[in-house]
Amino acid sequence: MAFLNYDFQDQNQNWSDSSKAPAANNSDQEIRTDFISAGVQYFFNSSWGLQAELPFADRDFKTISAAPGNPVTSVKWFSLGDIRIKAIYTGFSPNLNSGISFGLRLPSGSFSHENAYDDVDRDAEIGSGSTDALLGGFYRGNLNADLNWDWFAQAEADLPVLTQGSYRPGFELDAAAGIDYKGFALGRLGISPLAQVIASERTKDYGADANSPNSGYTRLLLSPAVEFHLHPVRLYADVEFPVFAHTNGNQLVAPALFKVSLSYMF
Repeated sequence: MAFLNYDFQDQNQNWSDSSKAPAANNSDQEIRTDFISAGVQYFFNSSWGLQAELPFADRDFKTISAAPGNPVTSVKWFSLGDIRIKAIYTGFSPNLNSGISFGLRLPSGSFSHENAYDDVDRDAEIGSGSTDALLGGFYRGNLNADLNWDWFAQAEADLPVLTQGSYRPGFELDAAAGIDYKGFALGRLGISPLAQVIASERTKDYGADANSPNSGYTRLLLSPAVEFHLHPVRLYADVEFPVFAHTNGNQLVAPALFKVSLSYMF
């Protein structure tokens, strides 16, 4: 499978603890990012596969500058992100409905972009600068006899192992669970609505270049989605709405996150 993903988020609300906080409490004003990633997933046999993903990001970062007078300044840049390479194993059962993944996130993304006044903090960079170990798992099951209703669960842990520049990003765990329905079709076009719950936990960043008091979070999102399938092409789209968020200190959050994915099976 070859795929192309587009994600968008506009972090324009200051958040502290479990509620919205005054914008004046945070020197950062907005982080607006378009993420574009291309990748491929290839299975050598029914049990073992490999996935590689090449991400890019276009970021507009607004912050109170260290320039004379402390104006709000905008720093814009486009950069390669951190490449992900993972092995996938699905041989636990004959129907291949469960599996694990393991691999690395490589420090290929920019983590030193700056303007004249060094206004971009490490946690606002596109790349993390760290090599991370990735470990995940997934399971899919049927909810009824005619196989139209499915449920699924998946999780992935991201653990920084090798770091650079006096900055260690926090450990992150992301999980999702949901249901989907496969009973709709228009001719050869299959239409599958989905509903899922997404949870994320990230610990604080550490190091001399980290802003530890204002890093780390817990969040829960609800996400309606739809997938269109006309073999060999799939188109997936969702929107993710935070229903709970807890941040350490003051951090910018997005009122919604958006995703579109186009894939081609071969």
